[in-house]
Amino acid sequence: IKLFSLSGFDVRIDISWLLIAFLITWSLATGLFPHYYADLTRGTYWLMGIAGAIGLFASIILHEFCHSFAARKFGMPMKGITLFIFGGVAEMDEEPPSAKAEFVMAIAGPLASIVFGGTILLLLYLQGAETIPVFPRGVLQYLGSINLIVAGFNLLPAFPLDGGRVLRAALWTWKKDIRTATRIASYTGNVFGIILIVLGIFSLFSGALISGMWWIVLGLFVRQAAHMSYHRLVMRRALEGEPVGRFMNDHPVTVDKNTPVDRFVYDYVYRHHHKMFPVVDHGEGVQCVATADIKRIDQKDWHNHAVGEIARSCSEKNTLTPDIDAVEALARMHKTGNSRMIVTGGNGTLKGIITIKDLMGFLSAKLDLEGDGSGNDIQQTVEQMKDT
Repeated sequence: IKLFSLSGFDVRIDISWLLIAFLITWSLATGLFPHYYADLTRGTYWLMGIAGAIGLFASIILHEFCHSFAARKFGMPMKGITLFIFGGVAEMDEEPPSAKAEFVMAIAGPLASIVFGGTILLLLYLQGAETIPVFPRGVLQYLGSINLIVAGFNLLPAFPLDGGRVLRAALWTWKKDIRTATRIASYTGNVFGIILIVLGIFSLFSGALISGMWWIVLGLFVRQAAHMSYHRLVMRRALEGEPVGRFMNDHPVTVDKNTPVDRFVYDYVYRHHHKMFPVVDHGEGVQCVATADIKRIDQKDWHNHAVGEIARSCSEKNTLTPDIDAVEALARMHKTGNSRMIVTGGNGTLKGIITIKDLMGFLSAKLDLEGDGSGNDIQQTVEQMKDT
């Protein structure tokens, strides 16, 4: 859900954040604030909890904005910031161009949290905390402390946490190879995730059910994120610079625009099992028709309508050009949800069809022939995606 835009960055919220926002508010209102500030009304504790949760929300946005601003300085396109159950993430489509860019972008967030949290605590100390009313004092002390905790946690050398990215920048500088650096850094993230899971299991046996489950889920998330970050890098490097025209199907199954819809269903959809087909008009251009378009017509009337009546014009959502980079093609498929796209020439004529399976087949062959043997698990993942 998009909340607002600031300096060209869209701030969005994942539905999972609503759960963590409630849990934070509840834990502050019923646990932390009553423990440190006694004899206040229940309503006051809940207002403090809401204020603390909103302050944490703003702190995470500040943290991620600093990542994004640093990335923009080095020319990296940023899609925006999304808040989800584990905090926030600055979304970028590309890997950093250099180790320096990686370091600056990674360290910017924790530094912002340290400065923000440290400034709050310093001002409270200089002012004299006891002279400030309980409500603002409690909320500000919480925000100052939680920002330092967030910074400290993120600086742990476990990829893809910020500290893990700092480690990757150092390894990148040393090894002169981002893939090697990412592989080592993701290994540290995997180990850190296992440590969190073990801590969670110990917490469960010690009676701390909620915190134990939280550590286990967080550990699983860190492990998965570390694996996927390395997989994404390897896949991107293998596909970069490869035009889709090299491995598209240049003799796709096409449908004449005058074909009755019922014949299209029985002779094409049920036979070839594709969800989308290019529609040709005797060399005068190409359109596309998808199975979803058929549902606009009652089945009893299929024989009364031709495919040309329900076909759609080509657009960026369903069309590529032969020279487009495979990485961009894969990103566009992911964004639109289309696993099958038409490839057209400059004059709009049909050149071929490209599918996720084609991309994964090419990637699988390239990793098999040109890989260094370190990505066998990635090879298995690609094979599974290709089969799917």
